[in-house]
Amino acid sequence: MKYFVYILYSEKIDRFYTGQTQNLKNRLSRHNSGYEKFTKRGAPWKLMCFIECSTRSEAMKLELRIKNFKSQKRMKLYIQEVVGSEK
Repeated sequence: MKYFVYILYSEKIDRFYTGQTQNLKNRLSRHNSGYEKFTKRGAPWKLMCFIECSTRSEAMKLELRIKNFKSQKRMKLYIQEVVGSEK
């Protein structure tokens, strides 16, 4: 089963959000509908990038690594790396 680690961005609150899921489309919908308490105030969220993982364990480790970035600058650089590697 595939898992996805995703990075969202909210212009409204100028913040990134990182998470992991099996159903990316559904998860983004939940964030933007206000259903998720933590991301409710930042809606609408924009999907900046996602990374496919083969196991949940792999996805959780990557999610934690990304969440440990200490600055928005580092997050932006990481997104550029991911998006750039897709081309």
